[in-house]
Amino acid sequence: MSFPTSPAIVCSDLSFAWTDGTPVFTGLDVAIGAGRTGLVGVNGAGKSTLLKLIAGALTPTGGSISAVGDIGYLPQHLPLDADRGVDDVLGIAETRRALLAIERGDVDERNFEAVGDDWDVEERARAELDRLGLSHVDLDRTVGTLSGGESILLGLAALLLRRPDVLLLDEPTNNLDRCARTRLYDAVRTYPGVLVVVSHDRELLDLVERIVELLPGHARTYGGNLTAYLEVLAQERETAERLVRNAQTDVRKQKAELADAQVRLARRARTGRKAELEKRVPKIVAGGRKRAAQVSAGRYKGMHEDRLDGARTRLTEAKDAVRDDKEIRIELPETAVPAGRTVLTLEGVNTEAELYGPDGVDLIVRGPERIALVGDNGSGKSTLLRLLTGERAPDRGTVHLGVEGVRHLPQRLDILDEDASVLANLRRAAPSATDGELRARLARFLFKGNRPEQPVGTLSGGERFRAVLAALMSAEPAPHLLVLDEPTNNLDLASVRQLEQALTAYRGALVVASHDLPFLASIGITRRLCVTRGEGVEEIENEEV
Repeated sequence: MSFPTSPAIVCSDLSFAWTDGTPVFTGLDVAIGAGRTGLVGVNGAGKSTLLKLIAGALTPTGGSISAVGDIGYLPQHLPLDADRGVDDVLGIAETRRALLAIERGDVDERNFEAVGDDWDVEERARAELDRLGLSHVDLDRTVGTLSGGESILLGLAALLLRRPDVLLLDEPTNNLDRCARTRLYDAVRTYPGVLVVVSHDRELLDLVERIVELLPGHARTYGGNLTAYLEVLAQERETAERLVRNAQTDVRKQKAELADAQVRLARRARTGRKAELEKRVPKIVAGGRKRAAQVSAGRYKGMHEDRLDGARTRLTEAKDAVRDDKEIRIELPETAVPAGRTVLTLEGVNTEAELYGPDGVDLIVRGPERIALVGDNGSGKSTLLRLLTGERAPDRGTVHLGVEGVRHLPQRLDILDEDASVLANLRRAAPSATDGELRARLARFLFKGNRPEQPVGTLSGGERFRAVLAALMSAEPAPHLLVLDEPTNNLDLASVRQLEQALTAYRGALVVASHDLPFLASIGITRRLCVTRGEGVEEIENEEV
């Protein structure tokens, strides 16, 4: 398969709106070249929608889309019938049936037509499954017997087996454990065709060759991977902020010069009036001088006003050039836990099925420790989080909490009242706070003006996440133990950065289950525990993960 020299995907004057009239794109122009491309943008920018439009799953309301060759599309939520066979998902069920019939001696011509040149289809299918870590998955199994992560990998295996010219992936690493992610990274790295991926996974985006960022009304393309893109943004922001400072200095200078000019003109006017009153010059001469002075003064004043207007215009343009990368800036001293205090103790904690082996889990958390739970999908990380927060009682062993404020952020952000406003939800979490205090807290989480009155059900993904964070961090009593379950799943890069900012301000103990290694590194994890199904929990060195 050879790369095309012209753009592989071209969207011209593309427009799309939902059935209620809400626009997503209006006149969008974007061209995506050969190789690997990462598609980024804030939640609600239209990344997933654009992939669906390119794949043909949605129809544009205006403009056009052209793409080279066959298109394969792996959506974020893969709709698979639980009773559907693995071989059917892979697209080889009919060929397998024909092969089996031929092996039994059935020489019907239709069997040979169904097989065509795919005599090795089972071997190729097995090879793709093995490559993605699904060697244990039999072709005759049904989708309902697979985990969520295995279903995603199965969908990817089906596309790789089909070998499309263009491969579209929407958040493919969501719900994948570390091992599965590594295999997916390898598949992406070696894919020979055109690949476009929407993801918040920084390791995955560091494998691409360019970044296309969706912005309001347009798209920008950056050469290089995510790291290079972030470096360019930092440089652009630094340059833009320097231009703002220079423009502010110029505005102050022009204001001062205009004020000085006005003082000079006022002095000239007073001198002219004084000379006229003292009749040191003839009246006709004084009148001529006065008119000339007024003309000169007008020009002089106008020159300085024009300079000030120009300086203000340059300042406005400089401010517009600074990206609006909103940041959460909060202080949470009330969440602090003394270093020697025992926050949490687990002794022999287990489920009836001995999920954590015959001995169960023993764990002590002291002070502001930051602990990461890692392990394969299905190893019991989420269950362990529910056990230590008291949401689920252990069938064996004991859980003792040494602090009062314990808060849990589940994978699904469904802990707020959808019909109530952001402010009402925060009031429920912190009932003793005044309305002014609540609004001040929400402002630090970027809910300003009338935004606190907005119902939670109408929020975008990033806004909902910030509302949940505000409720957790501001809750009464102050959270001294914070438990997070795969918190970066489905978050855009800006929201991940905002979560990191909030956790930097947090002073209490933290237990987080995550496969996102860059995220874990950014929040200062001090201990790592590997959860293995049927074997329990083992502390591991950082470099082993």
